[in-house]
Amino acid sequence: MNFKIKFFAIPLLVVSSFVFGQNTNVEGSKYEFKKIVQHDATPVESQGKTSTCWSFSALSFFESEIMRISGKKEVTPLAEMFVVRKAYELKATKFIRMDGKINFAQGGAFHDIPLVVQNYGIVPMPIYAGFGDKSISSTDFEINGIPKKGVEYKYNHETFYTELKDYMNEVVELSTSGNGLAINWKQNLIDLLDKNLGKDIQSFEWQGKKYTPRSYADELGLKMENYVSLTSFTNHPMYSKCMLEIPDNWAWGESYNVPLDDLFNVTVEALKNGYTVAWGADVSEKGFSFKNGIAIVPIDESTIEVKGQDSKGFNNAGADRSSSAFLNPTEELKITPELRQVGYDNKTTQDDHGMHIVGLYQDQKGTNYFLVKNSWGSNNLPKGYLYVSEAYFKYKTINVYLHKDGINSKVKTSLKIN
Repeated sequence: MNFKIKFFAIPLLVVSSFVFGQNTNVEGSKYEFKKIVQHDATPVESQGKTSTCWSFSALSFFESEIMRISGKKEVTPLAEMFVVRKAYELKATKFIRMDGKINFAQGGAFHDIPLVVQNYGIVPMPIYAGFGDKSISSTDFEINGIPKKGVEYKYNHETFYTELKDYMNEVVELSTSGNGLAINWKQNLIDLLDKNLGKDIQSFEWQGKKYTPRSYADELGLKMENYVSLTSFTNHPMYSKCMLEIPDNWAWGESYNVPLDDLFNVTVEALKNGYTVAWGADVSEKGFSFKNGIAIVPIDESTIEVKGQDSKGFNNAGADRSSSAFLNPTEELKITPELRQVGYDNKTTQDDHGMHIVGLYQDQKGTNYFLVKNSWGSNNLPKGYLYVSEAYFKYKTINVYLHKDGINSKVKTSLKIN
């Protein structure tokens, strides 16, 4: 397989004071966005042709957490593909134990990162770029983590995932035929991961110090038990734990179920109090337009023209969407818990994509918008970001993930979170 097809470079050691200088969403737009609050984030990356947005968005979130907790003005991005690799190892074991009756896919959930970190640790991006046999190595980076001149890359997991899934299906088929598991099945899996992502990391040297993935994770100052997921669906009791009933929740992680207004208000108040938020959502709606830098729910969706198709796995901007609603502040649908639940129950709301909420803005009419960092590159006017309206957030959010101290005291008390 060939990963190295027209690459692009990303900076790997960044000053945390990212400046977002755009106050509208697209050329010719009459939207005027005013910043209420915005927090530091590492540069926008591209997940390429992968469905691993969950790793890109969650690690972006944790990188902002490192900035918040440490007060550092520089941070080296974490290795998305190290997390992807280790998640595959964990989900493969579960897939076998369940006789192939659970999802084995590229997708995942935010709580996969704590699962990987607690079991294996984490490494800096330059130590595990994740290109297997075609990998760039740590020697392709300067000591501070910035790629050397001419070092460029882009991910493509299409062939890799097909090979991996076919292998796992073969293992399950043999294991359920009455002959038991092949003794070397796990080693063969490791060999596939080594070839396509790169050999596993047991120890490494970074910026003059020796680490294991576990010791590096310890040095970051993140306590994974402090991070929680919130959701809002009426088929579960409020202020109780529930399991997100989505295919990519292969680890069966739990979320706290809260009323819709609490879900929104917690996110707003967390941002105002210095926290960023990881965001899982459905991005297949007509009103979600990365190209136009905005996500809205117009009352009349027929005003939005869609040409082409969204990409499999929602790993780029997909179909071309155009509408006057993307250029002029428009009246949006009033979102109720009942309307939201209908979308979830009839499968028009699904778990498509993970992103990172870093700011709160308002347009000239006083409508709230979240500033969202995406992982589809920076080829739009807001340079890889988009503005997500309150209505879109309330309608199409699957869950949010944040530090428990970012949750307001009233909701924390109702959830019995210490």
